[in-house]
Amino acid sequence: MTNRARIKLLFAVAVLITCASLAAFQAAQKAPDASSDPLIAGFQKTTVASVADAVDAVVGERGFMNFDMRPYSGTKFVGRARTSLVRPAPPDKATPALAVKHSVEMIEEANPGDVGVIVMENGLNVAAIGGLMATAAKARGMAGMVLDGGVRDVPELRALNLPVFARSVTPATAVGRYASVAKDIAVECAGVTVKPGDIIVAGEDGVVRVPRERAQEVLKAAQEIDDRETKMVPYIQKFRSLKKAIEVFNRI
Repeated sequence: MTNRARIKLLFAVAVLITCASLAAFQAAQKAPDASSDPLIAGFQKTTVASVADAVDAVVGERGFMNFDMRPYSGTKFVGRARTSLVRPAPPDKATPALAVKHSVEMIEEANPGDVGVIVMENGLNVAAIGGLMATAAKARGMAGMVLDGGVRDVPELRALNLPVFARSVTPATAVGRYASVAKDIAVECAGVTVKPGDIIVAGEDGVVRVPRERAQEVLKAAQEIDDRETKMVPYIQKFRSLKKAIEVFNRI
């Protein structure tokens, strides 16, 4: 290749990189701000337990994830789900590029305030994310991560102040063991079906999925539950009777 041809090639590559960076910047500028979403703002003020009860009542099925979905960094967060599915694979199909391909793409395409939901099928002994992916999620402004699988680099996650819920903690990498399958699809996460755009409410009591199509109804029900329980506390203290409070407020 002549010097002239090499210069033209380098110039073309530089133009492509610049265009891609500009497109990414423009997309980020146009991305919706989760803080301006009234549903997200509403769920941020409700308790996780009340949201779980509201999903039971409104949807008629459980929205809470299995008991072993626990926080390893951060506490409460609320956001819309972005999903990724990862399955066991032979080493030649589980290269560094393929092991986390769709999970990385999901993070790269996330809007500020989104929640990453990664499912590792039969993957409690393997980490779905570590410090590098958590750094990327934090840089994208994601609200948090929910992992049906393991997590590693926990001290780094805590230093980043990125809320992460997972079903286990493990030092094992997905490379050589797992390969990502797809992103932005419905996934079975810790006993609950999560679809892209569903609202995830997480806190010390656990993680709850709210179907996006019933979110307004669930929020209203959760707010009513919170309001009723707030009124019950002084009633119980005044009359020193939980039994009477249950009779009056029909709530426990």
